[in-house]
Amino acid sequence: MFQSLSERLTQSLRTITGKARLTEDNIQGTLREVRMALLEADVALPVVKNFVEAVKQRALGQEVMSSLSPGQAFLKIVQAELEAVMGASSEGLNLSAKPPAVVLLAGLQGAGKTTSAAKLARHLREREKKKVTVVSADVYRPAAIKQLETLAGEVGADFFPSTPDQKPVDIANAALEHARIQFSDVLIVDTAGRLAVDEAMMAEIAELEKAVTPIETLFVVDAMTGQDAANTAKAFGDALPLTGVILTKVDADSRGGAALSVRQITCKPIKFLGVGEKTEALDPFHPDRLASRILGMGDVLSLIEEAEQKVDKAKAERLARKVKKGKKFDLEDLRDQLQQMNNMGGMASMLDKLPGMGGMAQMAQAQIENKSFARMEAMINSMTPRERRNPEIIQGSRKRRITQGSGTQVQDLNRLLKQHKQMAKMMKKMKGGGMEKMMRGLGGMMPPGGGGLPPMR
Repeated sequence: MFQSLSERLTQSLRTITGKARLTEDNIQGTLREVRMALLEADVALPVVKNFVEAVKQRALGQEVMSSLSPGQAFLKIVQAELEAVMGASSEGLNLSAKPPAVVLLAGLQGAGKTTSAAKLARHLREREKKKVTVVSADVYRPAAIKQLETLAGEVGADFFPSTPDQKPVDIANAALEHARIQFSDVLIVDTAGRLAVDEAMMAEIAELEKAVTPIETLFVVDAMTGQDAANTAKAFGDALPLTGVILTKVDADSRGGAALSVRQITCKPIKFLGVGEKTEALDPFHPDRLASRILGMGDVLSLIEEAEQKVDKAKAERLARKVKKGKKFDLEDLRDQLQQMNNMGGMASMLDKLPGMGGMAQMAQAQIENKSFARMEAMINSMTPRERRNPEIIQGSRKRRITQGSGTQVQDLNRLLKQHKQMAKMMKKMKGGGMEKMMRGLGGMMPPGGGGLPPMR
């Protein structure tokens, strides 16, 4: 996420963080680099100007001059101003209305409104324990109605059917009545998108908004459109009483221009980030955590929250007890670990949230694709229970049978067995020895010269 911006900013700031004394000259040089990094990330020019000026004023002020480590104090100022640009604090949905609270989604075609409706429904069901009804008022794209129905089934939300021959306002009113009868806490209305902002579209959405009086009107926008996203959001904001923004496809955006521009230009908070295609890939927006990640400081809080939600605690405890007693770490345990890691978004997603590991996250992405995880799991599934518990018996004809059953090569299986052996050794060292032994063991997983994770083809 925002790799190129993160690399440029951390590189620009590295020269100044070690300085014992800050002057207008060395600050000016660093700020020039920061300005270029932000402009290349497609951040809107007024936002860049305000940001650089705010950092400069604070950097030349008393808080830095009196600091024992001025370089570190400067870095803290940059972080604080990044947070201020994106919004001082996290703002969740306001659902304090007589049920059902209506959430209206608006945006251009292809921004990801329909998938965002399903993701939001899942988020509200699982994290807020709300009963959710979803409806599509996109009468121009029958496939959108079918898509929302399929996704609603996947996330366990109540779906209200609609047809292309109905009027959007009639659909929304009927859905609202249905949601009341079903005792739903929230009604999410997915609206029609267009390829560009036009008057007819704005008039239709404005009429729809007046009919259902939503408590939240969220603008859904593709982060990869850069500062255009902020400008489009402003156009929608002029026509609709927007309450917030959902930025989609953030995981694929290396620049970050939209995230840093939307709040300042629209004066509306970013409430959620779409960070993948799956229905669980919707994160509440935390400006402080994102600023920390952009500056290469990681986001441990989000990693912990993700682990609490997605890790199978029973399996984790079972493995911990097994390791503590010094029992053998077998291939079934490895399969469990691969599944847990996949649930957390894979190795790259986890490394990306750890301080100073952003570069390694990209390396991991190149070396350990999700396909590799799936291939490893397929090989383990092709084994008999006895083979999974005793990998040392996997020789000759057994190897041929396993690779044929999983559609892999013998060298893939050899690589898996080698990695399992390394992990088993590491787990053995942990018996009663705590984390220190495990961290020493991790060194054995790295190739000579520290070149990242073992290659996976």
